[in-house]
Amino acid sequence: MSDLAITGLLVLSLFLILGSGVWIGLTLSGVAWIAMQLFSARPAGDAMAVTIWGSASSWTLTALPLFIWMGEILFRTRLSQDMFKGLAPWVQALPGRLLHTNVVGCTIFAAVSGSSAATCATIGKMTLPELTRRGYPEHMVVGTLAGASTLGLLIPPSIIMIVYGVSAEVSISQLFIAGVLPGILLAALFSGYIVVWALRHPEQVPAADVRMGFMQKLSESRSLIPVMLLIAAVLGSIYTGFATATEAAAVGVVGSLVLSAVQGSMNWGTFKDSLMGATRLYCMIALILAGAAFLTLAMGYIGLPRHLAEWIASLGLNQAQLIVALAIFFIILGCFLDGISMVVLTMGVLMPTVQAAGIDPIWFGIFIVLVVEMAQITPPVGFNLFVLQGMTGRQLPWITKVTLPMFLLMCGAVALIYVFPGIVTWLPQQMAAR
Repeated sequence: MSDLAITGLLVLSLFLILGSGVWIGLTLSGVAWIAMQLFSARPAGDAMAVTIWGSASSWTLTALPLFIWMGEILFRTRLSQDMFKGLAPWVQALPGRLLHTNVVGCTIFAAVSGSSAATCATIGKMTLPELTRRGYPEHMVVGTLAGASTLGLLIPPSIIMIVYGVSAEVSISQLFIAGVLPGILLAALFSGYIVVWALRHPEQVPAADVRMGFMQKLSESRSLIPVMLLIAAVLGSIYTGFATATEAAAVGVVGSLVLSAVQGSMNWGTFKDSLMGATRLYCMIALILAGAAFLTLAMGYIGLPRHLAEWIASLGLNQAQLIVALAIFFIILGCFLDGISMVVLTMGVLMPTVQAAGIDPIWFGIFIVLVVEMAQITPPVGFNLFVLQGMTGRQLPWITKVTLPMFLLMCGAVALIYVFPGIVTWLPQQMAAR
């Protein structure tokens, strides 16, 4: 059979099995099994056992359940309850006032969550009713929340960065540090959009609350300060080389346990719920990674990555054209698959092509995270859109419309990191120099 026929058969198998309701991880393993049985001389069972064990026993992957657990613990502290109260005094003077709590709140929670859907749901529970009650326009409240919640993927520690690092064999510590400046850039773009909108529509911005002095603001934010220090400790230990990503994750878990105990929100029920929540999420991701590792091996035996790389090379695309083509490809793919599945399905095939084009794998990792973020707010499978639909009761087309400016700002962020790659690579270079 030709490469095109084999690819078509495997893609058809993938969508048929997915459409039947089988879990994504098992679907990937099933397609890999078909490929090994039909197009390879190696026994499929032996290949699957060896590959899945090797994938599941990776020490690098240990950071993933630890960071997920850290986020689960902090999610159950008073952080989510006190965040709006702590942030509101600091943004009153900015054009757009409390709309900025969506952006700043998502940025802070992203650093303890690693998931955009969790960030959207948590911050939305606080800001949607409060901002609506105060008279802020619903389209701005929902739109800025949809865009800013995607920062859960970009601000470290990020689940999808760990998945990419394992799939592409790239340093997770360097990926984490590389995401800091692009995350701040994207948050600044979102806040900048709020400022411009507020200056153009001052009549739609409610009046400011009573002004507070600096010490009053600090008092209102006292519940946020320990969490900010914990985040700084986790990221600082990675940047200085004092700890690896896995060790920093362990520090984060211990710190979050201590913090929740001091706040009085830790009890046996909370501990058990956080542990079970982290276990369920990690098991789902680990199953997807194991299936993807087996599928990557099967693709290697068939030779599809090499043939695809040769085909892309034959097109004569320069680096910029390749990046544009990949961005469009991932945005379209994001209409049908979640972010983790997109990464694990494509990395084995695309990395040889990306490396042959001379693209830095650390930079490419941040690029992937950005375009996957964009896919989170594109219908029909934009998970953040579903979360917002459930919270607001609005129809998907309306939510998609008010989110469009955020999508365009993300496109601008991708263009900026391409034109100025140092936004991504400068901090990892400084970290390596240390």
